[in-house]
Amino acid sequence: MSNLQQGLDPGRLRAAFGAFPSGVVAVAARVDDRIVGLAASSFTSVSLDPPLVSFSIGTTSKTWPVLRRAERVGVTVLAEHHDIVARQLAGPADGRFHGLDTVSTVDGAVTLTDGVAWFDTSIERHIEAGDHTIVLLRLHSAAHAEHAPPLVFHRSRFGLS
Repeated sequence: MSNLQQGLDPGRLRAAFGAFPSGVVAVAARVDDRIVGLAASSFTSVSLDPPLVSFSIGTTSKTWPVLRRAERVGVTVLAEHHDIVARQLAGPADGRFHGLDTVSTVDGAVTLTDGVAWFDTSIERHIEAGDHTIVLLRLHSAAHAEHAPPLVFHRSRFGLS
């Protein structure tokens, strides 16, 4: 019998999604004179021309309604040593950036200083998709570290082991 005949039980579906490893990013901006942001494991490149990337955020997020007001949004690809940082960014909103070294652009995009890659973006559009919103971001600048390994999220854990 095929494993596909088991159906779409939510627990089984979450486990199947978790079988696909993904990177983790910090998405952040300065809004109303404070840093607002979150961790996302759904980041992906979309297009080179025009330069676009995307991430998804749950529709119940209390951070997204604030973050979407930002003129510019910074995206940092987290490094292998950022497992504690990723957990902090997924925690209570008030403490997400406490103790983290960040850089802000004049337009308000916020990135972490010791990531693997950095993107300065603006929100191109957002699309409601079931229990998530897909956020399409237009790139304005990008940089990366040459030899830093990324943080990987796999089977609800950080790392591939």
